[in-house]
Amino acid sequence: MRRLLILFALLFFLLCSFAAAQSAPRDVPSPLPPDPQFEQHRNEAGDTLQKLEKERAKRLNKQRQEKIKRDTDKLLALATELKDYVDKSNENILSVSVIRKAEEIEKLARQVRDKMKAEQ
Repeated sequence: MRRLLILFALLFFLLCSFAAAQSAPRDVPSPLPPDPQFEQHRNEAGDTLQKLEKERAKRLNKQRQEKIKRDTDKLLALATELKDYVDKSNENILSVSVIRKAEEIEKLARQVRDKMKAEQ
């Protein structure tokens, strides 16, 4: 039993020293010094990418704004149609087309709201 305990302790010590040796930093030769001309080209490429990304974001924002305007115009037209249908109906009759028109308005209004929230 005592021999087994000593054997486990020795094995544990060897494993710990092996793990420490593996994780110890090694002397790795440093790479060549960076080329200043390469760094300049890299910075110019980064600036170009940033400009392109800004232009892309502006285009997307403009497209989203135009779509919101078209959707709100359509929303106004649908609401006007719904008002005309309701004005023509009486209290006893409610047309299925009126309900569908109201559902269409509700769906479009949610889409417009979601697009506006996406801008913020």
